Amino acid sequence: MSQPRDRLVDPRTSNPGWGTLYTIGGAAALIAVLVFRRNFGTELVTFTGFGVFDVPELFPSTALGWFTLLQESRFVGLALLDVVDLVNYALLGLIFLALYGALRRASKSATVIAAASGLVGIAVYFASNQAFSILSLSDQHAAATTETQRTMLLAAGEALLAMHNPGVIYQGTGIYVSLLLVTLAALAFSLVMLRSSIFGRVTALVGIVATVSQLGYFVALPFAPAILALPFVISAPFRVTWYVLIALKLLRLETGTEA
Repeated sequence: MSQPRDRLVDPRTSNPGWGTLYTIGGAAALIAVLVFRRNFGTELVTFTGFGVFDVPELFPSTALGWFTLLQESRFVGLALLDVVDLVNYALLGLIFLALYGALRRASKSATVIAAASGLVGIAVYFASNQAFSILSLSDQHAAATTETQRTMLLAAGEALLAMHNPGVIYQGTGIYVSLLLVTLAALAFSLVMLRSSIFGRVTALVGIVATVSQLGYFVALPFAPAILALPFVISAPFRVTWYVLIALKLLRLETGTEA
């Protein structure tokens, strides 16, 4: 029986230039353990009773509501607008690039597709997240001197919220497309790991369970919105474990130390 190609070619020595990327990808995976959560804004709300932050009980749903919140507290407003997800997606981009470098010998076509899907999904999210655009409009609205200016700025805000509004159940298409592409990319990398000796079956299976669980979100979205959070709750511990396992292996690859 022929061996997978990555057994025959050491990913550290086949292209020494990947070592730095393995280090960056491993560090990104460890950081992602802390910031991967998609409900960071909601978690801030839970601190309200302890007086840590002055967070509204409900997310604003209108441009005026977001403008007002951002003027009262930029940190809380930006957190509720998912600004932390920009960091999360940037970290995922680094992880995907490192995974491509480590797994390309196992299946070049699959890893190229996975990396491309993930990076496109990340780009789509960056284009869809309107946190800083809403902040800019909020500042302009606060400084406006006429009712006409305020009305125009509110209309512009509503247009942006049509693409990304955490205060409503159904958001713009870009948010869902980005999540789907990134999840499929992680699933593809996990499947490639099954035929690779680099990460091992445990890492592969953990990644598969995490991503398949998260795909349940797209089933719940149109048919059972009341349980939208459930797929993420199920996926979360597996995603954390997957990130840690990836980080440990990538850092070993960079240093030339094997488990």
